[in-house]
Amino acid sequence: MQSTDQTRLIVCFIADLFFTVKVEEAAARLDYQVTYIERPEQIAPDNQLASSQQFAEPLTGLEAVLIDKLTGWQPALIIIDMNNRALPWREWLALIKSVPATRRIPVICFGSHMEADAMQDARARGADAVVARSRFSSALPELIEKYARLPDYKALELTCQDDLSSLAIQGIEEFNRGNFFEAHESLEDAWNEDQSPGRELYRAILQVAVAYLQVERQNYRGAIKMFLRVRQWITPLPDSCRGVDIARLKLDSQQVYDLLVGLGPDRLAEFDQQLLRPVHYN
Repeated sequence: MQSTDQTRLIVCFIADLFFTVKVEEAAARLDYQVTYIERPEQIAPDNQLASSQQFAEPLTGLEAVLIDKLTGWQPALIIIDMNNRALPWREWLALIKSVPATRRIPVICFGSHMEADAMQDARARGADAVVARSRFSSALPELIEKYARLPDYKALELTCQDDLSSLAIQGIEEFNRGNFFEAHESLEDAWNEDQSPGRELYRAILQVAVAYLQVERQNYRGAIKMFLRVRQWITPLPDSCRGVDIARLKLDSQQVYDLLVGLGPDRLAEFDQQLLRPVHYN
């Protein structure tokens, strides 16, 4: 569950130099970083990549690496050039928008206005915006500002000063006793009762609880899937929120994920259950 601080990141599936320059200029003005994936071979297998069995979809090796990288990066926006013939953008777009860990990442697709079928395909596969190349070039800063998804850090910081609710405390105590299913239920109730941005703290912890529950049940695929899913909720949280040591929870859950990946699905029985450490709070 590789973490990243690149929350102002745009991932571009673009090879055309004209448009890479345009993106670089717009991103610099708006204080975003940019990374490019121009060809499939740039998605290199990683020794720390979890098996593609983690997903419900029958992914190929490259598709599994792609999702692993995107969930690690948690970009604010993905941009796809539909004229980049080197990439299977249709399949990758549909995949990004179907996997729970990545489907909330906004995607802009652009291409020739003459290729109506490609534009229709992009919309059908879940693109948040589909624009002609001319509009993409002329309105790029506005498109980035409109579609990029960034956490509201100020609101999070403010609501993280609040106290834990009684239901949340109950859920954390259940978590710390190893009652992960009960912890999920209590924390979900706490999340439903809280309408502030700080409610995401409860969602993050409950999803770690579900991941740990899957480890206990020897469900490798389910555990890895939950560890990937939790990234979108835990990454934006500050190191401490409502008295919960988020930095430590991130490290602990990262260690569990890394060890699971190292063991693989066939050796999950060797995992040391003592590494399912408690949530620290005051």
